[in-house]
Parts: sequence; C-alpha cells; structure tokens
Amino acid sequence: MKTVTTEFNIDALRSAFPILDTQVNGRPLIYLDNGATSQKPQSVIDAIQRYYSEQNANIHRGVHQLSQRATQAYEDARETIRVFLGAGNGYEVLFTKGTTDGINLVASSWGRKNLQPGDEVIISTMEHHSNIVPWQMICEERGATLKVIPIFDSGDLDMDAFDALLSDKTKMVATVHVSNSLGTINPVDEIIQKSHAVGAKVLLDGAQSVPHMRVDVKAMDIDFYTFSGHKIFGPTGVGVLYGKEELLNAMPPYQGGGDMIEKVTFEKTTYNTLPHKFEAGTPNIVGGIGLAAAIDFVNQYDPQALIDHEQDLLDYATTSLLDLKGVKIIGTAEKKASVLSFIVDGLHPFDVGTLLDQQGIAVRTGHHCTQPLMDRYGIPGTIRASFAIYNNRADVDALTKALSKAIDMLS
Repeated sequence: MKTVTTEFNIDALRSAFPILDTQVNGRPLIYLDNGATSQKPQSVIDAIQRYYSEQNANIHRGVHQLSQRATQAYEDARETIRVFLGAGNGYEVLFTKGTTDGINLVASSWGRKNLQPGDEVIISTMEHHSNIVPWQMICEERGATLKVIPIFDSGDLDMDAFDALLSDKTKMVATVHVSNSLGTINPVDEIIQKSHAVGAKVLLDGAQSVPHMRVDVKAMDIDFYTFSGHKIFGPTGVGVLYGKEELLNAMPPYQGGGDMIEKVTFEKTTYNTLPHKFEAGTPNIVGGIGLAAAIDFVNQYDPQALIDHEQDLLDYATTSLLDLKGVKIIGTAEKKASVLSFIVDGLHPFDVGTLLDQQGIAVRTGHHCTQPLMDRYGIPGTIRASFAIYNNRADVDALTKALSKAIDMLS
C-alpha cells in the first residue's frame, strides 16, 4: 500500500478524471451514477494502456520475458489488493469478474458442498438481485430454505428479527455491507459475531462499501467478502473474492480448465493450490492490473478525509433536496454511505431522470436490481443520486436546480 502523500484537494482530485470535462446535451457532465459504475482516473487509463503497449502476454505459463513481466504485474496487483483488504495471505484473494461472480462462486462451490436438506440461508430485504438469485438457486437444488431479514421504514435492518431467524439450522448469512438502493450501512460486525455464534458462515457483498470506506477482512473475521473493480475507479469485468484459507481449501473448484489444474488424465484430474484452483482459464489480466492502479490512486489520500468529504456531500444533498416540493427520500437510516434515493410525488422516476439527463445530470432511475426492496416500499423505483470522491457541492447544486426545473415542467 502506498503511503499517503497527497493532501485532499477536490479540484486537484477532479482533474485526475478526464471524463469529468465531457459535455452531455451541450452541458457539463454532472456524474451522479457512481453506484452503478465509477469513472476512471488517468493513472488507471495509463496502466491499462501500458500493459497492452509493453507487457501484453499470457501469464503463469510462459518462460519468455513478456510472460514473466505480465505474470509479475498480475501477482503484484493481487498483493496490492491483499494489503488493501487486510487479508493475511495473497492466496485468499481470488480474482473474479465482479461481485456477482464472487457470490455465484461461493453459492455454487461452498453451497453445493455444505448445504443439506433442512439447512437455512439468511439474506436481507435490501439485497441486490445478485445476492438473492444465486442463493435461491442453490437452496432449491440442495433442499435448503432461504430466510429474509425484514427492514424498518428507515431502511435499517430489524436486528431483533434477525436474532429470531438465527438457529443451528443457519449455515450461511449473506448480506450487503452497504445498500446500493438505500445507502444503509449495515451492522456487519454484529451480524458476523451472532452468525458465528450459531456456527454459520458469513458472506458480505462489498460492492458499495469498498469505494466508500476502508475494509479490514481479518479484523472483521469475515468468511467471504466480494467487490467489483469498476465501482472503485477500476476497469469493468474484474472483481475480487476474499475467502478464509481453510474454507477455500475445502471447497471444490467452481470452473474447470487452465490454471486450476495440477495434472489432467482421462481417468482423473487433480487441482491446483489456492488461489489458482478458482481461476480457470486466461484471466482478465489487464483488469487486475488496472484495479491495483485504482487502489494505488485511492491510497494516495487520507481515507478519513475521503469519508468526511462524501459524508458532507450526502448531508448537503439531503438538506437541499428536501427543500424541493414533493421530494421524499427513500432510506433514512442514521448510518448511510453516499447514496441518496428519492421519489417525487405524482411523478415517475423515469420521466424525472430523462429531464435531468437533458440538463447534463447523470442519475439512475428504476428498481436498481432490488425489486423485492421496492415492493417492500410499495413503489416501482426511485431516482438515485450516488456520490464519489470526485463529486463536489457544485454537483449537488446543479442537481437541485435541474430537479426543481424538472418538477416544474412535469407537475
């Protein structure tokens, strides 16, 4: 991990992201869809270009110099991520296609080996579809039961209900760390402690937490943690699954072929050691290198300064939007990350989002891949403004002004 050397200055930080100079519909881009994907700093773009210009080769198999360089860069990237997550060993860090792939890996491999008829898996009402469907599939296959933690109107988990759901039948608790639709920061330390007390394993969906807070998987004593590179200023198509060594060693391979093998005969195949056992085929080499470059970029700054900046944006935006007629915020938990999800009385989110786009404001509208959560609130979807470290108060002012105009036009 790089030493913090750069003082947080929002103007200087914004200048590192070339796309922020883009115009949309003849207006300066105000990018507030970071919950879907983040923009990339020039250093990440340069790392990707440098790989293809100077290092491009397949890894782990070649004796020639380009292969050696590519392999070294890829494994250096794994080490950067290990340190960033606080993992004990590099072989506990698996490269995946993203959070969805990481969850599917655990549900398929761990679930197929460990779940039996009558066992239970617990998720929450606020889960992304990626942390619902894989568990539904494996529970149906194995004869296990899926249980759901309810939430309060505020968007907080009902922890008393969670306590009531936990039992010796609980084998896995899989929940989101930070809600992509509500911004709620869940009490994961309490969830982990209580789950472990009944012998259950815990998986955390970290897609929305890793970009907005520092995570220490060892200190948390988490069993599995997964996130996507593209949400923390890295490339698309790459992500990470952290898993405890003893759990990963006991799990069967998720896919076959490539580096996951030790020896293949027509009679029997033996498998490679960690992490390669779970990394079949040619990986997204440049994706891993680009993700490490993104983490290096973040590591330049004092993490608390970044957290404080985003919290200021969230507080400022919340106050600003509540001053507008008919605006109702969905998700008012006391502990929130950089998501502001709202509706406007009598207006469809899609119509509002379309008018915001015409004014250069990029937000997300719809159910945000959390349809059961929207059903819980009795709404078809929300308008979601999600912030990143490069956003500023001027972005919030532009959103407020454009939203006020959109409301006037549609009312």
